[in-house]
Amino acid sequence: MSRTVAVTGVTGFIGRHIVEKLLSQGFAVRGLTRQAKKTTADNLTWIQGSLEDSAALAELVRGADDVVHCAGQVRGSSEDIFTRCNLSGSVRLMQAVKASGTCERFLFISSLAARYPQLSWYANSKFQAEQQLTAMASDISLGIFRPTAVYGPGDRELKPVFNWLLRGILPCTGNPESRLSFLHISDLAEAVYQWLMTALSEAAPFELCDGADAGYSWKSLQEIGSRIRAKPVHLIGIPLPLLNVAADISTLLHRIARKDPMLTRSKVRELTFGDWSASYCRLSEAIGWRPEMSLEQALRERLF
Repeated sequence: MSRTVAVTGVTGFIGRHIVEKLLSQGFAVRGLTRQAKKTTADNLTWIQGSLEDSAALAELVRGADDVVHCAGQVRGSSEDIFTRCNLSGSVRLMQAVKASGTCERFLFISSLAARYPQLSWYANSKFQAEQQLTAMASDISLGIFRPTAVYGPGDRELKPVFNWLLRGILPCTGNPESRLSFLHISDLAEAVYQWLMTALSEAAPFELCDGADAGYSWKSLQEIGSRIRAKPVHLIGIPLPLLNVAADISTLLHRIARKDPMLTRSKVRELTFGDWSASYCRLSEAIGWRPEMSLEQALRERLF
């Protein structure tokens, strides 16, 4: 008998790939969506609603064995915007899960940013959600994934950076020796699948990355680009004052357009932080998962 997994954030970059993986492995999926959709695949059921809608969340988890919570706010001009979605929405979903009577496992897709909650509104909202979900879980088996920067087909955030890199220009938003890490979406989707297939009760956060020793520096990215191009890549530093000005302009323009900005001063603190290295070893020990896709391979094969 196949298991049924309720998934939030199904229409987003990460959620879409996770759902494709689960469907390919024979899971039945119930996906939350703000706008009504027609079923486009066998074993996929759409539930219309949002994280603010308790009735929709109850319907989403009805009859589900597991929950994968991918939905999250990554854009916003105030802390409250992140708190409403990433914290309050996560708590509301866990309440629905506990009331369902059928759900056994809850996997929260958090972020490596939660390691440093003081850095940004986004980081703090993810960290606070981890704390609240852990306190609420009781008899629900809770998993917490902290992936680093995720990229792959359909990603709109890192794709421009990689395109410029392969054209010979790499904009640097921090110290050239800052540590970075990356994760291909196919590896994240595989990790979710393996977590669902493994009996695991530990609720502590697990970091996910591609396993590069000590991560990457801006200079090592420059070297990777040079090898692939067989031509030089120019590393161009962006001064912090210029980033802050760009963030202020972005925030103003998005406010006028009544949209949520990605680049804010809060986000700048993340972009210029010195250590985003990560280790997947604890997760590997727990469920046997290992990343398969290196950044250089993905860039060579244009898998982004």
